[in-house]
Amino acid sequence: MDQEEQKILNRINELYHLKQTRGLTEAEKAERKELHAKYIKIFRAGFKQELEDTVIFDKNGHEVTSAKAKAVQRRRGLRKD
Repeated sequence: MDQEEQKILNRINELYHLKQTRGLTEAEKAERKELHAKYIKIFRAGFKQELEDTVIFDKNGHEVTSAKAKAVQRRRGLRKD
């Protein structure tokens, strides 16, 4: 997790605790919504990259990575075939 992602997550947690103790102002609700959207965007980008980098093998040791994933890996210079 990078520094920006950690800052976002820390602030989301702060807002959660404030909501539990005293409730949130309209500005804080808007901030929370914006932070959630940013966090989800960062998470999805990282997850997508992780999937694109994954190479899958069957139980016999033969690669069964999808053609779409192979194409992305080639474009990014991760495959030589």
